[in-house]
Amino acid sequence: MALGARLELRQGQGLVITPQLQQAIKLLQLSNLELEAFVEGELERNPLLQRDERDSEPDREETPRAEEASAEAASDHAASADMDMAHDQASPGEHATGDAAEAAHAGGAIDWSRAGKGGSFEDSEDFEGRLTREKTLSEHLHDQLAVAGLSPAGNAIAAVLIDGVDEGGYLRCDLAETAERLGCELAAVEAVLTSLQGFEPVGVFARDVRECLMIQLKDRDRCDPAMMALLDNLDLLARRDMNALRKACGVDDEDLRDMVAELRGLTPRPGAAFGGEPSQPVAPDVYVREGLGGLWHVELNTDTLPRLLIDQRYHARVSGGARTEQEKVFVADCMASANWLVKSLDQRAKTILKVASEIVRQQDGFLAFGVEHLRPLNLKTVADAIGMHESTVSRVTSNKYIATPRGLFELKFFFTSSIASTSGGEAHSAESVRHKIKQLIDGERNEAEVHSDDRIVEILKEIGVDIARRTVAKYREAMRIPSSVERRRMLKETA
Repeated sequence: MALGARLELRQGQGLVITPQLQQAIKLLQLSNLELEAFVEGELERNPLLQRDERDSEPDREETPRAEEASAEAASDHAASADMDMAHDQASPGEHATGDAAEAAHAGGAIDWSRAGKGGSFEDSEDFEGRLTREKTLSEHLHDQLAVAGLSPAGNAIAAVLIDGVDEGGYLRCDLAETAERLGCELAAVEAVLTSLQGFEPVGVFARDVRECLMIQLKDRDRCDPAMMALLDNLDLLARRDMNALRKACGVDDEDLRDMVAELRGLTPRPGAAFGGEPSQPVAPDVYVREGLGGLWHVELNTDTLPRLLIDQRYHARVSGGARTEQEKVFVADCMASANWLVKSLDQRAKTILKVASEIVRQQDGFLAFGVEHLRPLNLKTVADAIGMHESTVSRVTSNKYIATPRGLFELKFFFTSSIASTSGGEAHSAESVRHKIKQLIDGERNEAEVHSDDRIVEILKEIGVDIARRTVAKYREAMRIPSSVERRRMLKETA
């Protein structure tokens, strides 16, 4: 069979994702802060876009009325005449100089409100912020370094070590690597570190929890051999193995209890008391309010929605003044981009509202009665109910928050897996089962009331939850609840 080239024409259907469609999909999964940053960039790039500020309060009129203006002009003229007379009678050192003198001789009043703005730190815009801002740990350490009296080389090493301290006060840089990078001996870095470990707060510059606690104990002159043995066996303390701890420390029960109590009085994160970067509060994207007759009203938080307008007058002016083909293309692209962004923001808001309304409809039992009535819910259920794709619902619920009478929740909180019922009825949500497990464990008051994982399984099956023991253990560990053996030891200590 001979091979040859030929031309064929075929007809088919396919989905082409245009750049604008990709951007619209990206807008769905942006949080309100990320969306605000994106819109700010578009406002800077596109001259046809402007913010819709029609709801904002109108600016107060700064121009005085005609009568007030004439009266002020007459007053200024009289003041200028008085100033000229005073200037002629003043000594040479008291004469006005610079802009003030020019303004006075020009017949205008001197604007004394601008005096001192060149170098006075009291008038700087950030002065109040510097006074009220909480000092960070790094600034606190640098303040102590300034009066520590170290050598110039020691100050340089100390500055690098301070930069390696995290928010908790722990040193996260390797000493050998730091010495190699600075071109100095390891002993010099260790000597500087020893000096820095005497800084406030006590325990700072430690490299692990053991060293942090040891520094604090040395400061209290309580670092005896028994306490050092306790620090060397913190893993036994975490497991509540008091018998092994008593043997390792060589003390009796009473002394061990006193040592453990003293250890608990220390601070494992000495740097946590200082201010860090200001945390950004979470603003809800959707509000849910209870109405009459048990109905729930869902509305968007308009404060988080950017409102944009297209400046049609400016577009008409620049499009009419465009001469070259490049200028015409630029104006047309800006207009198309502005139209697309306004429509995409409107569609994004409608989609969020539609998804949130369906979630509220599905989880009305949680809103009315609490977490025990949280129903199993997945993306497909919501997508089928509102006629959208699961990926769209997933993007809408990412980084979006809803404010309810029961608190502020991420939209993904309401999507939980299901656990079958023993009676074959309606399934239970995983979150409600976790809540039941936590309630059972919180109700333990003494050693006899401690429930093992097997006993929790039996209790849950009695109330209709078909769950395996390994699932109970997984939920318990996810909530950071110790095992029944460790809980018995804790209750025995507190008894």
